[in-house]
Amino acid sequence: MGTEIDVHLGKRLRRRRRLLGLTQQQLAGACGVRFQQIQKYECGANRISAARLWQLSEALEVPVAYFYDGLSAAAQERAAACESGGGEVLASKETMDLIRAYYQLGERPRRRLLDLAKSLNGDGEHG
Repeated sequence: MGTEIDVHLGKRLRRRRRLLGLTQQQLAGACGVRFQQIQKYECGANRISAARLWQLSEALEVPVAYFYDGLSAAAQERAAACESGGGEVLASKETMDLIRAYYQLGERPRRRLLDLAKSLNGDGEHG
């Protein structure tokens, strides 16, 4: 297993790839590696070189800094996730499908869907 940084970058890589609906094979093809290499990056087993990180950022249409977002808070998030038991909610396919569908909607339907979700949860406050 890699260092905390390698694991963090891998999680950010996986999250963005899934959000875009790309398979590991598709991302690997865009970067000129085999899908097994993407698997190793995503689990933090292999370090991502600076050049490869640049290729991944181009393929995933994000700045390189995206991969480092939240790094300092990663340890705190893991501790909170362990306490709440919901640390992998964003990693589930169902959640990613929901997020993808949500962002395909226009602004007004998104707001209405958010209001509906809040009302179903019994949250009368609409921030």
